[in-house]
Formats: sequence, C-alpha cells, structure tokens
Amino acid sequence: DRLISVNDRSNSDRLKIPIAQMLKKLQQTKWLLLTMFAASIGGTFQYGFNLTIINAPTIFIQNFINETWTERYGTQLESWVITLIWSFIVIAYSVGGLIGSLIAGPMAIQFGRRNSLLLSNSFVLIGALLMGLSRTVKSFEMILIGRFFSGINSGVGLNVNPMYLGESAPKEIRGMVAMSFAPFTAAGLVLGQTIGIREVLGSEELWPLLLGSCAVPALIQLIILPWCPESPRYLLIDRKNKDLCMKALKRLCGDINLTAEIDEMLAEQKELEGQKAKRLWDLFRDRSVRQQLIIIFVLSSAMQLCGNDATYTYAVYVFGVAGIPSAKIQYFTIGTGFCEFIASLTSNLFIDRIGRRVLLMGGYSLMVVCGILFTVSLTLQNKISWMPYLSMACVFASILNFGIGPAGVTMIIPMEIFDQTARPAAYMISGSLLWINLTIVGVAFPFIVEGVGSFCYVPFFSISFLTALFVGFFLPETKGKTLLEISQEFHRRNFKDQLEQTETKM
Repeated sequence: DRLISVNDRSNSDRLKIPIAQMLKKLQQTKWLLLTMFAASIGGTFQYGFNLTIINAPTIFIQNFINETWTERYGTQLESWVITLIWSFIVIAYSVGGLIGSLIAGPMAIQFGRRNSLLLSNSFVLIGALLMGLSRTVKSFEMILIGRFFSGINSGVGLNVNPMYLGESAPKEIRGMVAMSFAPFTAAGLVLGQTIGIREVLGSEELWPLLLGSCAVPALIQLIILPWCPESPRYLLIDRKNKDLCMKALKRLCGDINLTAEIDEMLAEQKELEGQKAKRLWDLFRDRSVRQQLIIIFVLSSAMQLCGNDATYTYAVYVFGVAGIPSAKIQYFTIGTGFCEFIASLTSNLFIDRIGRRVLLMGGYSLMVVCGILFTVSLTLQNKISWMPYLSMACVFASILNFGIGPAGVTMIIPMEIFDQTARPAAYMISGSLLWINLTIVGVAFPFIVEGVGSFCYVPFFSISFLTALFVGFFLPETKGKTLLEISQEFHRRNFKDQLEQTETKM
C-alpha cells in the first residue's frame, strides 16, 4: 500500500493514509470536487487557454492589421510596424495580467474568494466580445483591448483560484485540492493548442471565433460556481460568521466530524484577533513575514526565469531541425502541452505524500539536467545526425519536469506560508512577479538566442540550479501541518534572535 504521512491535530502522531483511501474521501465530498472544477475552469484554465490561442492565427492577424490600415488610409504598413503592433497585442495580455494580480488582493478581501472569481469573468467576456467582433467592425485595436481584458481575468484567476481551493480543503488533502488548478492550467494550454490547428478554428475564416472562444469557460463558471460555497476560512476569520462557515464546511467535507477543522480555524481567528487584512506595502514593513516574502520572491520569479515558456517557443525550431514537416509541427506542439498536463496531474496525486519541497527540488534539479543535455545537443546537432532527436527529447523532458513541481507547487506556497490577513497581499506580489518575469523572458529570449546561440539555455538552467538549492536550505515542509502551525513555525524563524535572547535571560 502506498502511504501518505500526515500530522494529526497535535502534530504528535503520524497517520498513514493510503492513496486509494484519500481518493475515496474526495469522492465522498462531491461538492469539493465540483468546487475544484468550477473554480479552475474559469480561473487558471483561462490563463493556459488564452496563452496559446493567440499563437495559431499570428499570420492572419498580421495580415488583418495591414489590410485594415490600407483600407483606412490607402497605404500599406511596413513589416516592422506590423511586427510592432503585433508585439503590443501580445504584451497587452501580460500587462492585463499584472493589473489583474494587483486588484486580486483587494477583490478577495472585499468580495470573498468565490465572488472574486465570478466577478472577474466580466473582464474576459468583454475581451471575448471585442476580439470576436474585431474583423466584423474592421478594428485591430479591439484585439489589443480584448487581450488586455482577458489578461486581467487571468491575473485574478491565477491568484484567487489556488487561494480559494487551499482555504476550502481539509488539512489531509490540502495539497491535492489546492494544486488541482495546475492540471487545469495545462489543460487550457492543450485545448488552446488543439482548437488552434487549421482543421478546427485556426483558419483564416475562423480566427475571430478562436479568440472569442475564451467566453465559453467563463460562462461555464458563471453557471456552476454560484452553487458552490465560499471559503470557510474567509467566512469565519474575515467575515466572523461561524454559522455560514459551518454550512460551507459541511457541504465541502461531507457528513463527517468537523470539530478538528473548526477548532483549528477558531484558534487561528483568536491568533489574528484585532488584525485587519494587510495591504501590499504593509508586508514589506512587517518583520513577521520577512522569510515568507523572500521565499515567494525567489519561487515566483524562478517559475518564469527557469525558461519553461522559452522551451515552448524554441520547440518549433527544434522540431523543424529534427526533420518534422512544417505542416505537422503544430501537432507535436500539442504534445508538449500534453506532457505538462500529465506531469501536473501526477504531481497533484502525490503532493500530500511526497511533500512540497521534494517536488520543487526534484523538478528544478531535473530541469538542470535537461538544460545541460539540451545545450550539448544544440551545440552538436550539425555534427552528429541523431542530436536533433536528443533535442526533441530534452524539450519534452524539461516540460515534464516543470509540471512535476514548479508549475503547481509554486502557486500554493503563498497560500500555506502566509496567514489569513497577509495571504491576499502575498498573492499580489507573487502574481505580479510571475507576469513581470513572463514579459522579461518573452522580450529577452530572442536576443539571448541571437547573442549566445546554442548556449541560450545556460542562464535558465543556472537559475533552476540555484532555486533547487534555495528550496533545500530555506523552504520548510508544510505537508500535513495546519495553516496555524505553519504560521507559528515561521514566527519562530523570523524572531529567532529575540526568542533566543528571552530564553537566555530566563
């Protein structure tokens, strides 16, 4: 029997729960499963989906920009101007995501976790409408504005989705429930790649429908999520409504004894009594969250700076060199997204057994190995006939390793290591770093390739190596611990000197 080790309420006894029993517990809590689906389909799924649907119609949209300009002003645009406008359209999504991350914290505090996800659908519906009608009204500006609004929705979803699920989950399966957003992100990537092929919606006639299809996940969430309960922890600690909290817990956890869960929340509520939700700048002045801030700065930055998105970009070139016909490359690209989905799903099942640290260290360490092999294969691919195939293998392996740990675990760490008052602001920082570094990598990668050629992955696997070391030395394991226990552990770490001085005096 495969075993998962978790701490009980006093953190003194170790219980061992088979994976089959854990899955059975999930089946018994049907509302929790429905909540996981409803939150993620309109949350992080949208991030992956909107990230990839823009790739297939690139040439068609660039032609549309030129045709629209010519029809308006009677002159054609130069190629560099078309590329510049296209770059603005691509960057608009990241700018919107950054703004979404910054407003996600205040929204989660003011409206609650569930309602924030519901409200953010208004942004993507506006964006889908603008992009879907852009060719009809002959306005390429509508695509840019639509991508901006879609980005806002994705920024809110990336922050609030794992926060909502993590706060709604029982301690024993908190990792699995909170990290369920990661397979949905990868599923969004795969679906966006799939419907973007020419045989589906990636044709010149149907690309506006492709861009507007992001409305469908939003509508699904708007139909299902209102039936799901709000985060019990938010209802009790933020809204101080014990009755609603109990009702939410019963719907999410089923007909079981909830005494331990509610007692743990009441203990955290007592610990935070008199404290208000922290603002962004409050975190930087609060010594009690200093180590937590350093951890999310490193992990959130490394998630993008490890080069996974660059791998997706470079995959097209690698497949071409390996002899894959250009018309078939789009199908191989779908395989890269499917690799991340399989890895995220597998990691999701084992996170509460293996732990967060092992998944992060293992994922980044294996990415270092893949990065080194990839560099060697790129250097020798013109000298050794089978090297391009090694490059292909490295692409798939690197994406698999990213899905094992960094893809999902990174975004649940802020939920676990910050208390209820600091969590929304912490996600604002984490999400902002993700979007800023996504833009930096997207802009810098072509110049890195041009400057250092086959050694373009050296910066990325170097960052992966340093991140693996950082996790090993500074990130405590949170598996099986209550959120209050984790907060107390970090309090001891942040005030270690003062506590030692007090003990010495005593």
